Amino acid sequence: MTTRTSRGRRPGAPDTRAEVLAAARASFAEKGFRGTTIRAVAASAGVDPALVHHYFGSKDDLFVAALEIPVDPREVLAPVVAAGPDGAGERLLSAFLGVWDDPAIQPGLLAMVRSLIADDSGGLVRDAFIPVVVGPVLAGLVADRPDVRIPLVASQVVGLIVARYLLALPPMAQMPAEDVVARMGPVLQHYLTGDLP
Repeated sequence: MTTRTSRGRRPGAPDTRAEVLAAARASFAEKGFRGTTIRAVAASAGVDPALVHHYFGSKDDLFVAALEIPVDPREVLAPVVAAGPDGAGERLLSAFLGVWDDPAIQPGLLAMVRSLIADDSGGLVRDAFIPVVVGPVLAGLVADRPDVRIPLVASQVVGLIVARYLLALPPMAQMPAEDVVARMGPVLQHYLTGDLP
């Protein structure tokens, strides 16, 4: 007698999509991005892998959905990249602060960052969020050495998140967005396009 994985929705399952997301969250938290597969998530949720692809597309998209980010960073960064590398540091920070300073979005972002750091000691940020979600987008702004430039940009942005939003360090927490852009934008611009030793 052969065992066959049933295709599609399980009989009687009220919200298969939510169960797939729960299985994905658990897998990403336990095994990290690299150790998680669509097939394993599907098996854990009791569905066919084709249904996971139907709901979420790629593993990258499943990861973004599992994080429950209130906005997709790839969509926020797309106009920054489309405008080209000149002035991208300032545009990147303006877009970033526009999202993070929005009181309707900020609580969800804080929850996502806290859970990423707490659940995985930073592994999901290092191994998935930056190289899978943010890195490919920012690569459109760098002419060379993306393996060095993108982590440098990420270090500044992660530091800004920690100082301004998680720890609320004065004066970073109270500084107007345009002042943050004026002070940090040139640093990001240098990391994106300037000469690197």
